[in-house]
Amino acid sequence: MAITVNIYYKGVKGNAKKFAEEMISSGVVDDIRAEDGNIRYEYFFPLADEETVLLIDSWKDQRSIDIHHVSPMMRKIAELREKYDLHMKVERYISDEGGIPVADKAFIKE
Repeated sequence: MAITVNIYYKGVKGNAKKFAEEMISSGVVDDIRAEDGNIRYEYFFPLADEETVLLIDSWKDQRSIDIHHVSPMMRKIAELREKYDLHMKVERYISDEGGIPVADKAFIKE
């Protein structure tokens, strides 16, 4: 089972993008990716909304997320969210252990 959290960071005047750039340049992203249980930590920019950045954050289980939430990286993330005055919308998904159904695979080009 994997848990994926989509976090939409919304700001003004390019602040969401500046936040993501500072997260990367400061090394926080690399530190998070190196944490035990992290599967994915990656930023995306929605084409229809230049003031939002999407973080796809995946973990192997809830325990890994709980450990991450008390890590020094969370303090740095919170500081940067405040610095850039970002607001968040969060979606949480639990992976389907069965994978992609055979019927759906016909629509996927790898």
